[in-house]
Amino acid sequence: MRIIFHGENAASFSHGFADLLGGPAEIQLLPDVLETEAEQAAYAQAQAIIGVKFDASLPVPAGLKLFHVPGAGYDAVNLDLLPASAAVCNCFGHEQAIAEYVMSALLARAIPLTDADRRLRQGDWAYWAGAPERVHDEIAGRTIGLLGFGHIGKAIAARAKAFEMQVHVANRSPVAPSPLVDRAFTLDQLAAFCGSVDVVVVSVPLTEETKGIVGAAAFAAMRPDAVVVNVGRGPTIDEEALYDALKSRRIGGAIIDTWYRYPQAGDATPLPSKLPFHELSNVLMTPHMSGWTSGTIRRRQAVIAGNIRRRFSGEPLENVVRRGQ
Repeated sequence: MRIIFHGENAASFSHGFADLLGGPAEIQLLPDVLETEAEQAAYAQAQAIIGVKFDASLPVPAGLKLFHVPGAGYDAVNLDLLPASAAVCNCFGHEQAIAEYVMSALLARAIPLTDADRRLRQGDWAYWAGAPERVHDEIAGRTIGLLGFGHIGKAIAARAKAFEMQVHVANRSPVAPSPLVDRAFTLDQLAAFCGSVDVVVVSVPLTEETKGIVGAAAFAAMRPDAVVVNVGRGPTIDEEALYDALKSRRIGGAIIDTWYRYPQAGDATPLPSKLPFHELSNVLMTPHMSGWTSGTIRRRQAVIAGNIRRRFSGEPLENVVRRGQ
């Protein structure tokens, strides 16, 4: 088996990968930009490629049997350009990490551990129990709204229920009755959904239908102390509407992990938006980190290695995006 890990992201899954295959394999790591003839030739001769993109700038691997995306999104993979022989698969395994991120961010808003520690080191007992003006918040009894109820939404719902939260869901397809869901909405009921919850968590994939799905109308429907969390894709929330809602204090705050601008060649340290979110005190900004944990890497490695074994032994694949010939 000639296996290529293409690019920095894919290379993260290469460590110890040979041990998971259970058989001999020729494994090579290639950079994001294939600059030499040897790199181009290695890519063209691959039988299995782990990578996040495929486009016309890359050599066509004529004998490719499997193209495996090391994540859920495959919008940068031009399926039409891949040889018909290649099956295409993706993988998840990030939902546990993202659910923990969401819950920890909500808990941090309610329970000011860092501020309490900072103050007490100065002799300030600001949160000392015993007086009503010193209480802090809790998330039990709050209502969390999940816009999207796939792998991520279900993982968040399970954890939210463990914290005694109410769970409302808005989803494109009908949501089957579940002990995790207290109320379900369709996407044409988005305003009612947004107005019914204390927290809106956006985890829908980015499509033409979901681009800007949370916009000015959604923010107008939210409670004045509501918090919006984005762990899906940045543009699912309208950039200007989000900034305006935060700057005007129309909503209580935001926790944003997925953005509108990312590092690229020639600009390795951009601010994540054309708008000055970094000047606002009511937004928590993180650099698309919610799903990137050692556990995510281990789970995805197992899926990728398993699919390579299955493809070369003729067994059915998991997480199939496109079946190869």
